[in-house]
Amino acid sequence: MRSIWKGSLSFNLVNIPITLYTAIRREDLKFHMLRQGDLSKINYKRVAEADGKEVPWEQIVKGYEHEKGKFVVLKDEDFKRVDIEAAQTINITSFVKVEEVNPIFFYKPYYVEPAKGGDTAYALLRDAMEKSGRIGIAEVVLRQREHLAAVKPQDGGLILELMHYADELVSTDEFRKPTAKKAGAKELQMAKSLIDMMTEEWDPEKYHDDYKKALKKVIAEKLKDPDKELPVAKARKPTNVVDLVAVLQESLRSSQAPPAKKGKAAGAHRVKAVKHRKAA
Repeated sequence: MRSIWKGSLSFNLVNIPITLYTAIRREDLKFHMLRQGDLSKINYKRVAEADGKEVPWEQIVKGYEHEKGKFVVLKDEDFKRVDIEAAQTINITSFVKVEEVNPIFFYKPYYVEPAKGGDTAYALLRDAMEKSGRIGIAEVVLRQREHLAAVKPQDGGLILELMHYADELVSTDEFRKPTAKKAGAKELQMAKSLIDMMTEEWDPEKYHDDYKKALKKVIAEKLKDPDKELPVAKARKPTNVVDLVAVLQESLRSSQAPPAKKGKAAGAHRVKAVKHRKAA
C-alpha cells in the first residue's frame, strides 16, 4: 500500500519519524452519465467563465479571491514557502481522556507506521497512552490544509484520526428536539427490555454493504433482460405512535423467538420481523 504522508510525530521534545497510510478502503459502484439516445458518454470540459473557451491543464493556476472578482495567484513554490516544519510534523499539543471527546468530532482514520529509527519512541508513546487512558490531540497539514487530529493507540500500533474543528459542526440547537413530554414508565421498561434482548458483543464482520449487494443484483438482472420490469422495494412504515405499547410488546415477543437465519446481527433481523399495527 502506498503511503500518503511522511514526516514525524512529536510531543514536547520527543520526535518520532513516521509514515501515514489510509485506514479505509471503499469501492463504490461507478456510474457514467450517458446520452439516452445512443448511450454515448457525457464529458465535462474545463471552460473559462469569461469567454467559454476550453482551458488545457497546463494553463490552469490556483488563485485566491481576496476581493470580489480579484485574485492573487499562488504557485507551487509559494505553498512550499509555508512553515516546512508545520507541514512535515504531527504535533501533539495535549492529551485528553478519550471519553471526554464527542465521537461526532472524529471522521477519517489513518494508520501510523514507525519509520526507520522510530520504533522505541513509537512504542513508548503507544504504551503510555494505553496505560493512562489518554489520546493525543494534534495538528497536521495534509494536502495543503491544516487539520485537527487525534493520535490513538490501537491493535498494537497508533492511528491518526482527523477531526472536525468545533466551528465546523452544526449546533443541535438548530434542530427540533422531542417535546418535554416523557415516555411512560411501562413503555420505557419494555424498550429497555428490548434493548437488553438485542444486546450482543460487537462484531464488525457481521455487517456488510447490503445496498451495494442489492444494486449489483439489479445490474445483473438488467444485463440478462434489459426490458424486464423489476419489482420496486417497499419502504417500511414508521411505528404508529398511538399503538406504541402494542408494537413494543410484539417486538419483545419476536425477540424471544429463535432467529430464522444467520447473517447480520440477530437483533437487526428480529426488528425487521415486527409487524406494525394500526391504531384502533
